[in-house]
Amino acid sequence: MNIFDYNKIIILGNNGSGKSWLAKQLAAATGLPLIHLDAHFWRPNWGMPSKEEWREKNLEFIAGERWIIDGMCSHGGTMELRFAAAELAIILDVNRLTCLLGVIKRLGKPRPETMIWAYERFDRNFMGFAKAVVTRYGRLKRMYRDLHERYPDTAYWVVKGRRGMRKLVRSSI
Repeated sequence: MNIFDYNKIIILGNNGSGKSWLAKQLAAATGLPLIHLDAHFWRPNWGMPSKEEWREKNLEFIAGERWIIDGMCSHGGTMELRFAAAELAIILDVNRLTCLLGVIKRLGKPRPETMIWAYERFDRNFMGFAKAVVTRYGRLKRMYRDLHERYPDTAYWVVKGRRGMRKLVRSSI
């Protein structure tokens, strides 16, 4: 599979799996515009848009002719919109403990792909978030498979682990 054959790419995976890193690398290699969902979804103090507003924003994103969209699994129940519009879905199959470590490593650090204020803090909310990173892994994989069955025209590419991500980037340069 050649990454350059696709103009509409979504990158899916667990929190901490490396979606943003891979998206930046692939956008640089392909010249596709990059849309970080977190940068559009989260508001100060972790506020969220209404479902209607978020759906409209997603319709704007997918109306473009070329893009890479990087973001968490659902963001207000709009993943199916993005999956159906994509030409390629890259699924990051990264061990849940590696994902947890990725989330822990970014604790207290601003995330350049989002907003300067958007960083995780070690608090009660973070503990629930960390637990979800570990426990929802199987559910995410089933959700991605179900979407692929509903939208078989969207190419489906599973990348195993961080080593597979680095290999994909090297092959795209």
